[in-house]
Amino acid sequence: MRMRTDQNDHAITDGALYSEEISSARTEALFLALTVILFLLSLWRVKAGRRNLLSTVFACFCAFFLFYAVNYRTLTIRLTPECLKLGFGIFRWTVPLANIEACRLDELHVLKRYGGAGIHFMSIRGRYRASLNFLEYPRVVIALRRKAGPVQDISFSTRRPDVVLRLIREAAAAQRTVRTGDAG
Repeated sequence: MRMRTDQNDHAITDGALYSEEISSARTEALFLALTVILFLLSLWRVKAGRRNLLSTVFACFCAFFLFYAVNYRTLTIRLTPECLKLGFGIFRWTVPLANIEACRLDELHVLKRYGGAGIHFMSIRGRYRASLNFLEYPRVVIALRRKAGPVQDISFSTRRPDVVLRLIREAAAAQRTVRTGDAG
C-alpha cells in the first residue's frame, strides 16, 4: 500500500486523499503595497486637516485591501473520500463527491483567466461559476450535477492539476459505486 502525501510529500494521516495549501508572494505583496499606499494617502489627508470624502475613500480602500491581504493569503484544498473542501481565509466551499458531474483543466480566454486573485463569480459559456484562484497557478474546473445556489461550476488553482484531476475522478467514481450499491 502506498502512503498518501500532500503537495510537499508530507504524509497525510487524517483520512484525506489529497491536501494542498498554496499562496502567492506576488499577490500578497500587491495587496500589502496597496494597503500601505492607501493608508499613507489617508493619513496624509487627515494630517493636512482635510477630513473629507477623499480621506474616507482612501481609508475604506485601505481596509478593503488589508482584508484581502489577510484573507486571501492561502488557498486550502482537501479531498476526502466524501467531499472536496476549498477554503480561502474565512470563506469555505464544500462539494460532495456525489455532486461532481465532471472535472477538467480550466482553459479560459486570457481576459477572464487573469481577472484577479481571490474569489470571483462569473458566467462562462452560459454557466455560472465560482472561482477560487491565484493568477500564477493552473486551475481545475468542476461541473456540478446540481447547482449550489446559482453556481453550476467551481474552479480553483492548484500546483498539481493532473494529480488533483485524477484523484477527484477516482474518488467521485468510488463514491458513485458506493451509492449505487455496486461495491463488493
